[in-house]
Amino acid sequence: MKTKEKKAKGKSANGPTAGEVFELRLYVAGQTPKSLAALSNLKRICEEHLKQEYRIEVIDLVKNPQLAQGDQILAIPTLVRRVPSPLRKIIGDLSNVERVLVGLDIRGPSAPASKAESA
Repeated sequence: MKTKEKKAKGKSANGPTAGEVFELRLYVAGQTPKSLAALSNLKRICEEHLKQEYRIEVIDLVKNPQLAQGDQILAIPTLVRRVPSPLRKIIGDLSNVERVLVGLDIRGPSAPASKAESA
């Protein structure tokens, strides 16, 4: 399991309050191309769009299959946002940045406050 933390850079006008820690769990199955892509995409999204503190926990279900029960994981890779509540899940390699931002309720610096147009 890997954990990464980032310090808060300031107060966000949208989304969770400044200083609130995002707790993200990425469930993968070994070092498959899809799992590696999901982790890489998640790190990039957090660095670019998540200005609050965050933690990424990678759970390899090949090594610890029993951990899938806790968050009811049915497919992999799956990203689970545990904090702030409510719990949210995104399945896939996280390559669709807009879908991930909406799914996690994160407002990026370039995204307008209203709904973003989809391409």
